[in-house]
Amino acid sequence: MTEIQKLKFDIKLKNHIWFWGSYFTLNFLRWGAYFNDYPYSFKSNLIEFSLHIPLVYFNLFVLVPRYVLKQKYITYTISLIISLFCIYLIKTALTYYIISENIWPEANREYHPFEINHIVAVCIGELYVLAMASSVYLTLTWLRERERNRSLRENQFKIKLKYLENQIQPHFFFNTLNNLYALSLESSDKVPDVIIKLSNLMEYVLYDVKGTKFVPLIKEIDYIQNYIEIEKLRFENVEVTVNLESNIEDIVVPPLIFISLVENAFKHGSINNNNLKIKINCKIIDNKILDFEILNNFVNSQNLNTKGGIGLVNTKKRLKLIYKNDFSLKNSTKLNYYIIRLQIPINNED
Repeated sequence: MTEIQKLKFDIKLKNHIWFWGSYFTLNFLRWGAYFNDYPYSFKSNLIEFSLHIPLVYFNLFVLVPRYVLKQKYITYTISLIISLFCIYLIKTALTYYIISENIWPEANREYHPFEINHIVAVCIGELYVLAMASSVYLTLTWLRERERNRSLRENQFKIKLKYLENQIQPHFFFNTLNNLYALSLESSDKVPDVIIKLSNLMEYVLYDVKGTKFVPLIKEIDYIQNYIEIEKLRFENVEVTVNLESNIEDIVVPPLIFISLVENAFKHGSINNNNLKIKINCKIIDNKILDFEILNNFVNSQNLNTKGGIGLVNTKKRLKLIYKNDFSLKNSTKLNYYIIRLQIPINNED
């Protein structure tokens, strides 16, 4: 069962005291002024509220969970009627012996116990208090539950997003370490440069973007360019062009959101013939959309995997979590170029 199904006593005790205290004071002053008899009003309300309060909590914490939430409505109705009849007996007896033999002085004539009008009037009064107090309590409980669910959804979102980010980072560094291993087998003098650049990349991931939802786009571009430099150390005749067609100084983006697209270009480009061309275009459309496009060449005989690997899959999942459906990630081919185009809403640093 959820918290609202259990109807736990989860509202602070002082709030219950404030509610009943305020309600008692209002009734006391109201009927005292109406009859110009404050002592009678005090004694009458003292008896009534000593019965109102147990009935309300008995209904909320016993009858409702046991019968209403289990859809036993007939049993609930019978139990409530019995409870009201017990309240009537107690209220009438206390009024008769403590306050006045006239059990209903508010009426225009003297009533005797168990007259139908008196029974109906007492039961309607109890139902009124029961409905009002229960409505207040259930409304507050619903609001608390809604806030709790919102908090749970937000935490689940953060956990899932963090999980995807953690998947992307090891995947990227695993690929880079493979590159480094290949160079070491060749006893290449490029190894020290690769290690330094890899260290810079790790510093960015471990410190600069840790725990942040958005980072400056310019830093992401620098990160991508460092990655490109590492790949250039491994592959010769690699031509990479980066075009920034707009001012991106104040734009922020989710960290590491583009790197999988760049990895994919190197992975599925024309590496076999050692003649890879990559173009990266970044621009702002109508001051609303950030357009990131990456193209890489491939040969016709190449078996091009248009779905990409785990990096692209996780990137799409992250985008879905962050932007819901307010983004576009498409791939296509044109003139021996494989094209991935990502469009996301603009976020500014302020």
